[in-house]
Amino acid sequence: MTTDVFAHHFSDIQDPRQTAKVTYLLYDVLFLTVSAVIAGCQGWEDIEDFGVARLEWLKKYGSFENGIPVHDTIARLISRIEPAHFQSSFIGWMNAITNSTDGDVVAIDGKTLRGSYNRHDRQSTIHMVSAFATANSVVLKTAEKSNEITAIPSLLALLEVKGCLVTIDAMGCQTKIAKTIIDKGADYLLAVKGNQETLFSALRHTLTPVIEGKVKGHVTIEQGHGRHEYREYHVLSATALEGDFTKWPSLNTIGVAIHYRKEKDAEATLAFRYYISSAELDSQRFAKAVRSHWGIENNLHWVLDASMKEDACQIYRGNASENLACCRHISLNMLRAEKTKKASIPRKRRLAAMQTDYLDAILQAGCNAVVNK
Repeated sequence: MTTDVFAHHFSDIQDPRQTAKVTYLLYDVLFLTVSAVIAGCQGWEDIEDFGVARLEWLKKYGSFENGIPVHDTIARLISRIEPAHFQSSFIGWMNAITNSTDGDVVAIDGKTLRGSYNRHDRQSTIHMVSAFATANSVVLKTAEKSNEITAIPSLLALLEVKGCLVTIDAMGCQTKIAKTIIDKGADYLLAVKGNQETLFSALRHTLTPVIEGKVKGHVTIEQGHGRHEYREYHVLSATALEGDFTKWPSLNTIGVAIHYRKEKDAEATLAFRYYISSAELDSQRFAKAVRSHWGIENNLHWVLDASMKEDACQIYRGNASENLACCRHISLNMLRAEKTKKASIPRKRRLAAMQTDYLDAILQAGCNAVVNK
């Protein structure tokens, strides 16, 4: 079994320590941390305990000449690594093992690390922007954000998205972001709300007659667990828009997604969501892309919170929050790449903690398999 792909990319991370004072190799500590997170570890003491228990197994993949560092040493080192170096290695790894095909949906969205704030300043909570390949539930890239509008272009600059359809919520509905996507050889699908007031009003004015005229669109109906959901999708050529919107590069399609939801003992809700796209979309492909975008909430953010307890993590020192979040993304990709066990993420993590053979299988799947649909 080999982890050469992982080693190749993550060995390039710059060690922040003075060479003469290095007792534990940086790669060893990184590999220990990722392996421990795969096995369900949450904090620094958990990682140390995992390393002590699995030292002989770890020596198959690294030196560990001086054994396992104490938890304070692990915390201090991980917190000093520059997140940009960590994230650059992550995207290099994902580019090496992931194939994207034309039409794949790549969803971009932000998430707050709720426990990451400095205890003297609650305004310092870390936010992350992630790119997510919805077809195979793979995290492609993650980056810290202080402003999502400025973070998204820098994230896109490192992604291989040629031929893909990039979806972003209303915060990312900006002409510069749209141009960046087009320049990368991809198409965009952007949600439009009141932050683009003129465009939003024009979309409502143009698409309302389509909705009221009962023009046939794509319809889905779902029922279960006391819930009833009706979704309807309509698209038009962007030439139907009244007004000058030439500043939006390669604008081809406008659309509306209508969502009616009724739960038992609750009031019904009705929502209209408007979109613009550079791709030529029919109502069915538009519906699939809109639904796929929510995969980043259901298959990434929810899993990170419910299965990996990200919001409960109270680690905040230095760069530790961002780097540990990146370790969770790496671990999640590896866990999903392992297909022999038809099991939930929590169960796979428990099995990895108990069985080194299964942990081997997860590492091999994550490092060597080409992820595709």
